[in-house]
Amino acid sequence: MSSRYINRKRSINNHPSYSRQFNRRGLNYIKQFNTPELSYPTAEQISRLSIIGHVWAVGDRLYKLAYEHYGDPSFWWVIAWYNQVALEGDIILGDVVEIPFPLEQVLRFFEV
Repeated sequence: MSSRYINRKRSINNHPSYSRQFNRRGLNYIKQFNTPELSYPTAEQISRLSIIGHVWAVGDRLYKLAYEHYGDPSFWWVIAWYNQVALEGDIILGDVVEIPFPLEQVLRFFEV
């Protein structure tokens, strides 16, 4: 599996609003990853996937589902992205969370 940071562009942040933090740390700037723009898969792409439904229950976490289904908790964001939720708090008890498979195919949709 690939990391979501592979091939991600980085930018230099030297914005004046961070000058206090830079001064405290003896820095002039920080390098940070650019925020990717992920588009939702097309209907044709979705048709090539297998989907497992999971009913959201007390104690559920996206990272736990990623570990259970992908073997790696760091892919929690794939499940969040596919279900179009920004935070676990956006999921209500009883909601069906869809887990797309195979992970390799999902990752190719946006060339992570």
